[in-house]
Amino acid sequence: MSLERWRWIPNALTFLRILLIAPFAATLLARDYRLSLLIFFVAAVTDAFDGFLARHFNWRSRFGAIADPLADKALLITAYLMLTFTAVLPVWLFLLVLGRDLLIVAGALAYHYGVGRFEMQPSLPGKINTFIQILVVLAIIILLAGWPMQPWVLKVGILLVAVSAVFSGGHYLVVWGIRAWRAKGS
Repeated sequence: MSLERWRWIPNALTFLRILLIAPFAATLLARDYRLSLLIFFVAAVTDAFDGFLARHFNWRSRFGAIADPLADKALLITAYLMLTFTAVLPVWLFLLVLGRDLLIVAGALAYHYGVGRFEMQPSLPGKINTFIQILVVLAIIILLAGWPMQPWVLKVGILLVAVSAVFSGGHYLVVWGIRAWRAKGS
């Protein structure tokens, strides 16, 4: 029996993660933080498992390459939106997180249509920013669920997310701006 017949599994797991966004948002809105944690955990496990399968068995697909990071980003943006909507996080932080992502997307589109083919590779500051955003959301939801977590994680987390969002957004802007300038000059 060929393993190729199972190559749809990573995409199915990504699709499942997309389907989890609505219940995740609903549980955050309802302030059912323990159920939110469970959904977040299931999403994290499916993300890790689909990535493992795609790499280990070379079950990569164009859909997966696009949908997987979008599903991750949508889940994270949803967390920040719902935590802002329920007044846990300040509005300015959500606007900063969303603005950074929109800046990157707009820059990628401008590069693609104005300069040439665009192959986006996450930068180290971008990866660090995403890691910080995930850890901060997780710590805040654990705190709100009433589980052991230091109350200072909220204020420190807000500061860490803000600084890393500004730094990584600026990094993308500078690096891709220089690449565009060099490509146009040659």
